[in-house]
Amino acid sequence: MANITLVDDDENIVASVSLALESHGHTVTAYHDGAAGLEALETSPPDLAILDVKMPRMDGMEVLRRLRQTSQIPVVMLTSKDEEIDEILGFNLGADDYIHKPFSQRLLIERVKALLRRTGADGQDAEPIATEGSGKAIRRGKLVMDPARHESTWDGQPVKLTVTEFLLLQALAQRPGFVKSRDNLMDAAYDDQVYVDDRTIDSHVKRMRKKFRSVDPEFDAIETLYGVGYRYRES
Repeated sequence: MANITLVDDDENIVASVSLALESHGHTVTAYHDGAAGLEALETSPPDLAILDVKMPRMDGMEVLRRLRQTSQIPVVMLTSKDEEIDEILGFNLGADDYIHKPFSQRLLIERVKALLRRTGADGQDAEPIATEGSGKAIRRGKLVMDPARHESTWDGQPVKLTVTEFLLLQALAQRPGFVKSRDNLMDAAYDDQVYVDDRTIDSHVKRMRKKFRSVDPEFDAIETLYGVGYRYRES
């Protein structure tokens, strides 16, 4: 159903994860160090990547950082670390999801299914969340979003967003001025079988703002209402 690149130096995890994904019809290509994995991701982009954090030659965070300079493919991070800062760093670098070791194969499969369904890489059309007409572009001031092409621009300049970032912004931009709680945004950007906590949404919003401010330092369209959520403020 999808081409998946798995980068992990643990042979047991590579074997078990590959078997689980292949049993669901996916094609898995595995690499055992970050440098080799990054080269493969850049030369032959898959539908989705699964990256371990701690690896030889180049760790998963550095692979993700470099990958996000050229690609927005969905990325799931695997880590044996239980420190909040590592998870936050991963999301700030552009990870779409995060799974802590040890994990069940069923959990991983559900996370992969959710990401592939959102991008349409499972052979189906990408999940629509727009209420303004399927596939129609959303125009809000300087912002233009094209869900059919997964493209966004600000004042005519392209802004590359990950799948999760795109869905979060789309949910906000659909109804400018209306507040979206973090739970609302979780529902918009994640499958209902996937749980994420508040700081995950906050990390994605922080990264979105950074991307838009790289093309417009005065960008302030995403407003934080502390203790409530976020809203899109159309100028």
